Amino acid sequence: MSDSTHGRGPAQETGLSYAHGTGTTALLGDTIGRNLDRAIAAHGDREALVDVVSGRRWTYTALGADIDELARALMASGVEKGDRVGIWAVNCPEWALLQYATARIGAVMVTINPAYRAHELEFVLNQAGVRLLVASLAHRTSDYRALVGQVRANCPSLHAVHYIGDPSWTDLTATAAAVTSEQLAAREAELSCDDPVNIQYTSGTTGFPKGATLSHHNILNNGYFVGEMIAYTEADRVCLPVPFYHCFGMVMGNLAITSHGACIVIPGPSFEPAAVLAAVQQERCTSLYGVPTMFIAELNLPDFPRYDLSSLRTGIMAGSPCPVEVMKRVVAEMHMEEVSICYGMTETSPVSTQTRRDDDLERRTGTVGRALPHIEVKVVDPATGTTLPRGSAGELCTRGYSVMLGYWDQPDRTAEVIDAGRWMHTGDLAVMREDGYVQVVGRIKDMIIRGGENVYPREIEEFLHGHPKIADVQVVGVPDERYGEEILACVIPRDPADPPSLEEVTAYCRERLAHYKIPRRLRILDAFPMTVSGKVRKIELRETYTG
Repeated sequence: MSDSTHGRGPAQETGLSYAHGTGTTALLGDTIGRNLDRAIAAHGDREALVDVVSGRRWTYTALGADIDELARALMASGVEKGDRVGIWAVNCPEWALLQYATARIGAVMVTINPAYRAHELEFVLNQAGVRLLVASLAHRTSDYRALVGQVRANCPSLHAVHYIGDPSWTDLTATAAAVTSEQLAAREAELSCDDPVNIQYTSGTTGFPKGATLSHHNILNNGYFVGEMIAYTEADRVCLPVPFYHCFGMVMGNLAITSHGACIVIPGPSFEPAAVLAAVQQERCTSLYGVPTMFIAELNLPDFPRYDLSSLRTGIMAGSPCPVEVMKRVVAEMHMEEVSICYGMTETSPVSTQTRRDDDLERRTGTVGRALPHIEVKVVDPATGTTLPRGSAGELCTRGYSVMLGYWDQPDRTAEVIDAGRWMHTGDLAVMREDGYVQVVGRIKDMIIRGGENVYPREIEEFLHGHPKIADVQVVGVPDERYGEEILACVIPRDPADPPSLEEVTAYCRERLAHYKIPRRLRILDAFPMTVSGKVRKIELRETYTG
């Protein structure tokens, strides 16, 4: 095993909220390309990638050949080491091909949120200095070709655009013959595992997003150790309905999978609960990823019982806390006895803590796990930076191989979050327990201060998930003249025809929650505003229902 036991270590004996993940497996010193070569050599005839919608399939040998062809094509198009190549697309095989092809030639892949509109696209293309862009033709109501047309004249670094499923994509791959395999190998030989390989734009709540710059070493190791924690082998088949443009899909997904010789299964271009369960059944997937709202949507399908999910054993749930009742159903009804909870952020590649295969229900729902091997975590006083005693709430910080190189071309913004000791300050409020497991109690900015009392929305949400009329709930603070902030519960009812009333919610809470934690306001919703990666936009709920 690559991980240590639950035993007490020196830091625990001091009583401080500091822990480091230990293990017997060393960090990988490979580039992503060299790591993929190892998988191809070991598992060449095994399936590496399945696209359920198109029916296309690749063995590791075939995938390697297509990645090399695309890598040579990019070189023929003039892409040099360090150049930025953008990908603005929904989940598809070409997305994965580009991820590994750019890594092979030392280019920096810039992942662009498929939901971006023209002004956001223009900002990213210019801020990263994207030289070549690969895009989908369309996504939902977005005509990508038209949007690129709106901004291209304002993007001086952008030399070429190729659209997946369009002759321009074929035109790109046709240029591969101009570059030999020897020239590609020579380019790869120039690369270091510490070179930047990916820029991911974080969806900041204010202002334009920042480009977290990640190295081969950052994301290859993070993907590898996430896979180690759930015991991936070449026999695993992993269903990925989470977006590739985010670390969840491309690191915890693709890189965790290929570093273990397993198989990537793409159920569709974007999340559709029925398509996900059909893909698990058809491809006999052993692992399934999602944010809690995805699992809730799958479990709530009227025909959920008809899907054969008996092949599942594990998976990853991340992005937001998992309610206890949801976790119980995922384990019992989806056969995911070894499902794991991951916590992290884009700036840390992304995972810092993770639950283990043998963790009980309480650890999987009450915590976000403990530090991964080779990663340090601590909880500090947000005002002074001093490490707090275990059991105290403060800001969670993390340090290790996974911390980003920095925000692209923004050293001032980098210095705001990475301190002189190379600790990444997450902005999350957390408590480290005596056993080293971490409980995230909210964002520092999400904490509600009602009449001088600190209120953590997660606690109230967890409690309200047990209400028989509530399918899902988000709790936010809204301005209040008397108390400064008041507690608003935004509820999706189990039965839209019979939603809970504020009086029912209040009565339910009265015996179990302190009076200052009881929601005084209630909104019944059909759905929550979501990011493309599946996180609830709490800031939008606050803004919409303020007043």
